[in-house]
Amino acid sequence: MSQQGSAGNVIAALCNVFFPGLGFLIQGRILPAILTAMLVFGGYALWFLVVPAILAGIIHLWAIYSAATYNGERVIVVRDE
Repeated sequence: MSQQGSAGNVIAALCNVFFPGLGFLIQGRILPAILTAMLVFGGYALWFLVVPAILAGIIHLWAIYSAATYNGERVIVVRDE
């Protein structure tokens, strides 16, 4: 999953469609997986309050997009002093 739009990212995005956070877990991003699952399932469980459900839907869509565009590269800035 080294390149944006690769097959691995497409699979991760599809996993996020059906189970929010699973795509992040497949990519090895554990903290976003846990947070996404908790927020989305919690918001959908509170559907009768409307606002949490809308926020959960937005987070769900963001998770799908984020998994699809993940490039796996981390940037480390080193300063010479």
